[in-house]
Amino acid sequence: MANVVSEGATTRRTRSLRAELALRTVAATTVPGDRPRRVLEQALVFTSAAFAGVYTRAETGDVLCLSESVGVPRTLYGLRDAYPLAGRSPMADAHRAGRALWLVPEEVADCSDARRMPECDAFMAVLPLPGNGRGCLLVVTESPGGFDSEDRECLELVAEAVACPAPDEAAQGEELPPNAFSLAMDTGRVEVGDDLLALFGIGRADFDGRVETLLALTVPEDLPALMSVVEADHMTIGERELEFRVLQPDGPPRWLRLRGRLLAGGEGRPARLVGTVADASTLRPDVTDVARVQRLAAALATAGTVRDVSQAVVTALRKPLRADRIALAELENDRLVVTVLDPPEPEAWPELWRLEWRTEWPDAPVRAMPTLAAALNEGRAHIWPAGTALEPALADVGPGGLAVLPLPAAGRMAGACLIGWDEPHDFGPDERALLTASAGLAGQALMRAHAFDAEHELVGMLQRTLLPRRLPKLPGAEAVARYLPATAGLELGGDWYDVIPLPDNHVALVIGDVQGHSAGAATLMGQMRTALRAYAAEGHPPDVVVSHANRLLLDMETDLFATCAYVDVDMEGGTAWCVRAGHLPPVLRYPDGSVEIAEVEGGPPLGVLAQADFPMNPLRLQPGTVLALTTDGLVESPTSDIDQGMACLADRLAAADPGHLGLVADGLLTDAGRNDDIALLLMRYEGLAVRPLRETWTVWRVPEAVSHARRFTRRTLRAWEVTADADAALLVVSELVTNALVHTDGQVRLDLTLVNDRLRIAVADTSPRTPVKPTRIGWEATGGRGILLVEAVSAAWGTLPVSGGKQVWSELVLGE
Repeated sequence: MANVVSEGATTRRTRSLRAELALRTVAATTVPGDRPRRVLEQALVFTSAAFAGVYTRAETGDVLCLSESVGVPRTLYGLRDAYPLAGRSPMADAHRAGRALWLVPEEVADCSDARRMPECDAFMAVLPLPGNGRGCLLVVTESPGGFDSEDRECLELVAEAVACPAPDEAAQGEELPPNAFSLAMDTGRVEVGDDLLALFGIGRADFDGRVETLLALTVPEDLPALMSVVEADHMTIGERELEFRVLQPDGPPRWLRLRGRLLAGGEGRPARLVGTVADASTLRPDVTDVARVQRLAAALATAGTVRDVSQAVVTALRKPLRADRIALAELENDRLVVTVLDPPEPEAWPELWRLEWRTEWPDAPVRAMPTLAAALNEGRAHIWPAGTALEPALADVGPGGLAVLPLPAAGRMAGACLIGWDEPHDFGPDERALLTASAGLAGQALMRAHAFDAEHELVGMLQRTLLPRRLPKLPGAEAVARYLPATAGLELGGDWYDVIPLPDNHVALVIGDVQGHSAGAATLMGQMRTALRAYAAEGHPPDVVVSHANRLLLDMETDLFATCAYVDVDMEGGTAWCVRAGHLPPVLRYPDGSVEIAEVEGGPPLGVLAQADFPMNPLRLQPGTVLALTTDGLVESPTSDIDQGMACLADRLAAADPGHLGLVADGLLTDAGRNDDIALLLMRYEGLAVRPLRETWTVWRVPEAVSHARRFTRRTLRAWEVTADADAALLVVSELVTNALVHTDGQVRLDLTLVNDRLRIAVADTSPRTPVKPTRIGWEATGGRGILLVEAVSAAWGTLPVSGGKQVWSELVLGE
């Protein structure tokens, strides 16, 4: 019986013995600045703790301040950075009493900070640090039953190790641990252990004490990452970890892992980087390495979308846990919506899941899985070993063992993570610590990413509504456009483009960029696009359109400015006029493959100068010419200037096949930087298959003006060999010219256009008032019948604004 008892005691003490050995190893191999964190990590490894922190007495002596912590963020448990010694808190109570406090959830709920804590069954341990009231160790777990006897033994060992004085060997000139280093940030002098030098292949006698000597032995591709650590300007106070390669005399490079911590200087001492370097191939890859939690936290800190968060969790957990499948799902109302499955193949998952495979991933009501619903309600991790009776939807996920991690965030459940094994799996305390710590980190990241996705969708919707839904079909040309928002941040961009059909087979191509990325920039972008379209529709020439837009932007009294390029293309003649307001010039690709960056004179950006000139520059377009307009996001990057970017754009445009304009646009955007918005507008000019016949007559205000207009029309139609419907055309000319002379002042112009069998008659005057068709005319009325006659004989009629006036037009289909 004594032997049985002895064997049982030995079994119970195995974990505490391992913890004692690990703490001794940490003390012997870790540099001083790294020691407190490494010691605390052992509390997570050898107990079921989710959080561990050290509160030390401040210099003032009346406050306990958090000096170091590991595990999930302290905010998950409502913990503060400091507690007054005279106040009522577990830390203050344990410090005053000088004994450990082991609090159950009911006692934790009675604490003064209970209102700051989420509703969870948290157990709390507070152990005074040995040595004249230096502070206390605080540990929190959500494991059922709290801290058992061996947990308490391990935590007592951790408290002793935390309180153990750690002299600053590097500062005192004492010998460093064999694999450690201490780098003075001001001089670059480094002290290293013998084992570290052996990893670099340098003997003690051959080392000159300069960090550059070690850096010269690294693989060049890894040098930038190392420099970001060893240069003070690129590293904040805190811990860093990275892997790099060193060159070997023979064979492939060796992978090393650096763990460092930057210690602030003071009192004449420089800042120092202290840490260790180890052979990465000899490090254990299993889950007891607490650095995995830190790497997960770092990955989640940069994960923007829900999918990014899910992938980071899968990467951090599946391989270390040697799991066969892992799923992460968001909780939306009463449904679990799966965001990532690994493996992604449907046949790897239960049949019931495949029945709920509505879109890319399955989603199902929580009530269909009562065991999962209970775990979510309790809000803590649940682990079921092989053989546990579960509903089929869960049992087939992990027949050899199943872990369900509710993902808490902001007092609610953001979702759940399911991890399954096919073969029977033993769950050790180190795995439980990893799962608990990962759940808290993933929950917060998932909630943040969900808000990011929702805001990103809103931003995308607003951006799409501010840009054209589709481009118009153009006579004698094809146009395509692309818009790519910046990937950095969620703010709306100010880039825009537009294609505006104009009378007489003219088309205006517009591209612009409002300064900044904000809702204000996007709003101003929408206003400028609308204003340019309105000014163009009024019939103004390009320089007047841009000048009006400049004056409008100045009148808005905004702090923002805008750049713009406006190109008016005559589809009949193959000519164009370009106006630039601080924007990039057009790029022209000719049919023979040659490319030209148009040398066009430009004016200042819109909204800068009230008295600004915007000169018009001619462009000549041959059939098959591609005209490209873009914003600076496509051609400017941190590594190249605009001139280099424009030259690269011209080269890529020259190499493209202009027959597939959409593919050309996609190819130009391939590998484009996304630090800024990108707008791209391409037009391939082909020319009109049938060129219209045009004649113009200026109507003088003389008594015979109408007769002259009719004579001009008859002569023109005879020259065009138009005999059918000539009388109808003369009637329309008489009525429209008469209305213009009677009801307006100023110049009147008659335009005749013939395209195939369609004759267009247009009369322009200087009055903006549109003629009104009478609804009823009495027998005694002497006027008002002209518009009714025009409508009767015309296939279509209407009015268009022109610069300072209007144009009334009528179309006749000859021969009908």
